[in-house]
Amino acid sequence: MSEQLKAQIKRLEERHTALSVRQSREEMNKILADDFYEIGSSGFMFTKEECLETGVVLTDMTLHHFDLQMLADDIVLTTYFIEDKTRNRNTLRSSIWKYIDERWQLSFHQGTITSLKVNEFKRP
Repeated sequence: MSEQLKAQIKRLEERHTALSVRQSREEMNKILADDFYEIGSSGFMFTKEECLETGVVLTDMTLHHFDLQMLADDIVLTTYFIEDKTRNRNTLRSSIWKYIDERWQLSFHQGTITSLKVNEFKRP
């Protein structure tokens, strides 16, 4: 895996969690793959269409401890820690990005609420 790819995917994750992008149906449509689905921190599952129709949670989030693993030449898994300043809670996140139609698109996303603080996080 190249550091350039890791930086590119990290930027995409930061866009995906950015309040300005989450408020834009057009921008979210560009990021989410047609087969996208999410298992939210609420435990509910959402499809791309549901995210675009009803919107996503609009909070001020900061991404920490980003890591990327190659699953195939055109598929990567990301894991990271989110500090949610709006809801005053933290989540552990994972995403699967696929290279589709000459660009990286988010295919799967999952979030789990954690009691850990950003400085307490340690990878296994």
